[in-house]
Amino acid sequence: MEATATTGPAFLSFALPKLTRRRIQVIKVHKANLSDSKQKKAYLFATRKERIGLPNYDVGSGGKTFHIREFLSDPSGVEAILNAKALKSFQSLGSDLYRCTLPRIQLLNFEVVPVVDLRVTSTSEVCTVEMLSCTFEGSEIMERQNKHFSASMRNQITWDTNNSEPFLDIDVELNLALEIYTKPFTLLPISAVEGPGNLVMQALLDRLVPLLLQQLIRDYDNWVQQKCEFSS
Repeated sequence: MEATATTGPAFLSFALPKLTRRRIQVIKVHKANLSDSKQKKAYLFATRKERIGLPNYDVGSGGKTFHIREFLSDPSGVEAILNAKALKSFQSLGSDLYRCTLPRIQLLNFEVVPVVDLRVTSTSEVCTVEMLSCTFEGSEIMERQNKHFSASMRNQITWDTNNSEPFLDIDVELNLALEIYTKPFTLLPISAVEGPGNLVMQALLDRLVPLLLQQLIRDYDNWVQQKCEFSS
């Protein structure tokens, strides 16, 4: 099974800073609300921290500032954080809540559509994305699987623009709890599920987080250029 993530096209008016990759394993496993507490459960997790340099937009046309915090609290910034260009659909539910419908993916012999509800909160120092729910839509068989897993995700974005080389940090944590209720998996130790599962989830974050950061900087650049053109 392979799911491909894409990002929308965008053009930079500057050279992207080189990514500096760091990984720190700080894990917070959230207890799942599963259908039967007597079932065997596997807990999977992955984390990814990444840093990218920020272009200097402290002063724009006419002395107008274009700080990254303004962009992240703007509707355009929220769409960039959620990578709305790569979604099948995207809608606001009010009060900083958003429903994101991902493109259809193939799971074994079934096609499913993941639907994720997210909360985005921004302050002058941090922007946080929290996953409130994740479900699969598709065949009746696949929708029944919604009762057998629980997922949580937290994406925290911080920045430092006072440094001589301003930068943006992203810290993503993904947790998944699965009921083990079908053979032959019920006959195996839980570690036989958690080991490979953790590797798959970590590989997913290692691939997607750098792409998300680069796309976020592109969208930030486009937003600044539009602001400059509007104020000129």
